[in-house]
Amino acid sequence: MLTRSFLTFLCPAPLPVWAGGAMPDGWTTDSPREEIRPQLTWLESGGPRGSGVLLIQADHREGLAGSWVKEFAVVGGQWYGFSVDRQCERMALPRRSAIARVIWLDRKGNHVLRPEPTDASYRRGERPRAEPEFPMVRPVDQSQKGKWVTLSGTYQAPPDAEVARVELHFRWGEPDSIVRWSLPKLEPIDVPEPRLVRLATIHHQPRSGKTREEKCEQFEPLIARAAEQRADLVVLPETLTYYSSGQTFAEVAEPIPGPSTDYFGSIAKKHDLYIVAGLVERDEHLIYNVAVLLGPDGKVVGKYRKTTLPRGEIEQGLTPGDQYPVFDTRFGKVAMMICYDGFFPEVARELTHRGAEVIAWPVWGCNPLLAAARACENHVYVVSSTYTDVSSDWMRSAVYGHDGKMLAAADQFGTVAVAEVDLSRPLYWHSLGDFQSQIDPHRPLVPDPTP
Repeated sequence: MLTRSFLTFLCPAPLPVWAGGAMPDGWTTDSPREEIRPQLTWLESGGPRGSGVLLIQADHREGLAGSWVKEFAVVGGQWYGFSVDRQCERMALPRRSAIARVIWLDRKGNHVLRPEPTDASYRRGERPRAEPEFPMVRPVDQSQKGKWVTLSGTYQAPPDAEVARVELHFRWGEPDSIVRWSLPKLEPIDVPEPRLVRLATIHHQPRSGKTREEKCEQFEPLIARAAEQRADLVVLPETLTYYSSGQTFAEVAEPIPGPSTDYFGSIAKKHDLYIVAGLVERDEHLIYNVAVLLGPDGKVVGKYRKTTLPRGEIEQGLTPGDQYPVFDTRFGKVAMMICYDGFFPEVARELTHRGAEVIAWPVWGCNPLLAAARACENHVYVVSSTYTDVSSDWMRSAVYGHDGKMLAAADQFGTVAVAEVDLSRPLYWHSLGDFQSQIDPHRPLVPDPTP
């Protein structure tokens, strides 16, 4: 059956969500079960710029769940931009308890199919059902607690879609917690430009030479080869100035910025690309295993200090990092992790949570299944660069896609592999949809263990 809201908005021109004053036209309330329904109230003001508020508030009980719902007429194949402002109060995990969903339906209220067959591993070649879209808050910023933030997303309506069901949820919030929703919009937009980027990895063991200069110089012709293939980002292996040097980590450690970043920065500038290099950093009395991102201007964009240290690094007195930075580049958001980090899902998950689209992974050696796992479980591109001989059936220098499949690999020492990807293109799975957008709303609450 068609709802009144659908009949109201069955028109090609976008209409405002509401004009203020009375109860917003077309909005209804819903709950999975009446006994867990929270209080849902329309307020004529209180939102950003004096806008109205769709308020959802829990009472003294736990586990309540309810939502504001509205259906919009859409045209199949048209691109839409969605946004809504949100403010939470007394809520520990807004990512989980205050979410928005967009569901594509036909005129009869049935789910529709995605326009293209999936190339994911499960039921490859079949058109999956159009599962709910989950607008996100980007970037993630803990300082946003209690403030108005915007959840947004850009979506193409499936070809058979005639209705977009917008749901603004409260679920499982703490007793007396509140979520305020304001200014929801679903509007047609122009077709977005693809965000094509060419990701490159280098497979090389710098066995010759002893000095940091001699180690760094060995990578220059390989970076030039990647540049010839129009690479945008080139990833080098872990602690490359330490490898086969006969020195300790402390002896090869240097400041960041320092001589090695100056060298790789000049190459990045020469070829107009980004480089990730694995180095050893000295910061006063502390030594870190780092990955450094150099930009096409020749400068250090940022660095990541390895957070999980194997026993060999601990025994040499290295210090673990405690930050998970994500860096803006001209093509998208890039983060780094280093070797042993890949054995722990928390590192890649936190980087993805903070908005990473590509994770560069300088590696000494690692189980290759973990590269696929980190890419698949986060729907993020992973670019590894390692010293391991491929004949050992161990880590490979490769580019991994959203479902963990290897897109390109450099298997011979002294070679380069490049893969072109579209950062704007989600991977849709059967039954899961765009899983990357569901990670934050669905990943569980894990309490801190008792020391």
